[in-house]
Amino acid sequence: MQSKFQLPSIPGLLLIVLFAAVATALSTLPFFQHLSLSPLVVGILIGIVFANTLGHYLPEEWRSGLKFCSKRILRIGIIFFGFRLTLADVAQVGLSAVALDIFIVCSTIGLGLLVGKWLNMDKETTLLTSSGSAICGAAAVLGAEATLKSEAYKTAVAVSTVVLFGTLSMFLYPVLYRNGFFPLSTHEMGLYTGSTVHEVAHVVGASNAMGKEVAEVAVIVKMIRVILLVPVLLVFSWSARSRSESVAPDQRRLVVPWFALLFLLAIALNTLLSLSPAVTEPIKTVDNFALTMAMTALGCETTIDKFRQAGWRPFVLALVLYLWLVFGGLLAVKALSCGGLIA
Repeated sequence: MQSKFQLPSIPGLLLIVLFAAVATALSTLPFFQHLSLSPLVVGILIGIVFANTLGHYLPEEWRSGLKFCSKRILRIGIIFFGFRLTLADVAQVGLSAVALDIFIVCSTIGLGLLVGKWLNMDKETTLLTSSGSAICGAAAVLGAEATLKSEAYKTAVAVSTVVLFGTLSMFLYPVLYRNGFFPLSTHEMGLYTGSTVHEVAHVVGASNAMGKEVAEVAVIVKMIRVILLVPVLLVFSWSARSRSESVAPDQRRLVVPWFALLFLLAIALNTLLSLSPAVTEPIKTVDNFALTMAMTALGCETTIDKFRQAGWRPFVLALVLYLWLVFGGLLAVKALSCGGLIA
């Protein structure tokens, strides 16, 4: 039975607001912008530093404020993320991009499950790491965390793998593209970048370094991957419900993550109402801050001991998935091109 809602600790909530504000400010500095580190990533780093230093002195009653941010504020942030997208964006790149994204997402998560089982990893860490690689980085990890209700340190470990390999792609892709390693046209490179790089911020950073034509395609393809977060979360919810030993077999029905449906509703509203930037930009600002609060709160619950508990396996899994994205994604784009499915 779920516990009743309790009001969060105001001091704990204000602490996260303060940390999130600092993370937002730091992310605007040239150093962090050069690395394309979003406020979300800076926030979780601040949280982890706090957890392993002054966090030991945090009053226990404040922790309900941290939990509120890492759970409920997180879901609000995921919903508002939908206002970044419209269905018209999908039409711009065509069905080939949709097919490519579906293939990349399904194959990456499937490979992740196989490798995670081979590495004897727990299912939650495997799914968190795989979804972060397959879909949209930290936002996907947070969405999966909200669905699977996993422990905070597992989420932090999964996010750290996204940051590591996503940042690597952001610098590696432009260098390899300029030196002719990728035998792709600008349109194909946009498809490839958008379908294989982890974070939205990483895609923006990498694609802009390769030219406007690449960036225009890459960002839209990336956003299609973001939309695929919803069906993936529905599958995760069904899987978690089916595995639950505390639930009778006849009661193991699908529990739909309400925030995932509201995420789709936000996309639909943005599409049907053609919301102007005057409306969507403030929503994006609030959304960024909400997600930064959630990431910071997760960081505040993550200590070095918990990283040691997770061990090296999540990083090996993330490396295997990264190699698959780089080489498998390249083969998939070339196959579509050779089949005449890319304009």
